[in-house]
Amino acid sequence: MANPVQFISQVRAELGKITWPTRREVVTTTIMVFIMATLASIFFFLVDLLIKTGLSVVINLVGS
Repeated sequence: MANPVQFISQVRAELGKITWPTRREVVTTTIMVFIMATLASIFFFLVDLLIKTGLSVVINLVGS
């Protein structure tokens, strides 16, 4: 078991080594996440629509 004071000192030293992102980097990556999520949702919507249309055509052909 380590000394609590020594542990806190080591934690502070490790926190000092962290390079935090700038505000600009955070905003840029946040915007990119929103763009990618939107593109993914559009892609999956179109794939779902294509599958639904294809299945409807097959079901109508079989049912006829």
